[in-house]
Amino acid sequence: MRNEVDPAAAIAPQIYRLLRQAIVTLEYLPGQRLSEQEIGARFGVSRQPVREAFIKLSEAGLVRILPQRGTFVVRISLKDVANARFVREAVEVAVATAACAVAPPEALDRLGDLIALQKEAAASDDQRLFLRYDEAFHRTLAEAVECASAWPFIEDVKAQMDRVRYLSLPAASPMSLLIDQHAEIVKAIAARDAERAGDAMRLHLREILNSLPRLARAHPELFEDDEMPAHAREAASATFGRDVAPA
Repeated sequence: MRNEVDPAAAIAPQIYRLLRQAIVTLEYLPGQRLSEQEIGARFGVSRQPVREAFIKLSEAGLVRILPQRGTFVVRISLKDVANARFVREAVEVAVATAACAVAPPEALDRLGDLIALQKEAAASDDQRLFLRYDEAFHRTLAEAVECASAWPFIEDVKAQMDRVRYLSLPAASPMSLLIDQHAEIVKAIAARDAERAGDAMRLHLREILNSLPRLARAHPELFEDDEMPAHAREAASATFGRDVAPA
């Protein structure tokens, strides 16, 4: 995690983004205590913007603020990840199908460029860069249908998903698989096939249901002891032909 903040810009949002990235990439582990004083010293800022960043992280479900005890990174909740995925699917399937009608050719070119960049990141095994291009791909889709506000909404709900996405690379969800899924989405949009595009996006966003139980078994110290909700079990069964019970 880089330590620089821009003093000319609002400090708290910068601290929030930096801490969010550190939590997503497991630099700060579930259960770890975060100190306002230490983080303020690290970034050369007062405790107030750090406190504001903690509140926003709490709202995103990434930390828990306990009065008189401190602020702690929360463990990954199977239920919260599955619920975030459920909401994200509803929005992004709608975006993909709308793109078949309204996405301009330059947007498809940009999506193709991002897939090429993802291939380069995968070849160098750069997971952080790969996920950065992954986010750019989904943001570009939202912008292609002139619904740029869809991305901030998705970004808010997917915070819990992001740690699992980082943890799943490269073993549980190979980067090559995710690249192929992106390519299929773009091919469907280019063919103006809304049903195919929606199905491709749905399969892509359900991939996390395939990897999540394996990750919970492999890293029990990172996960809450909870269960997948019924809608997630049904989606996994319909997509992969099996249940997703973590045990």
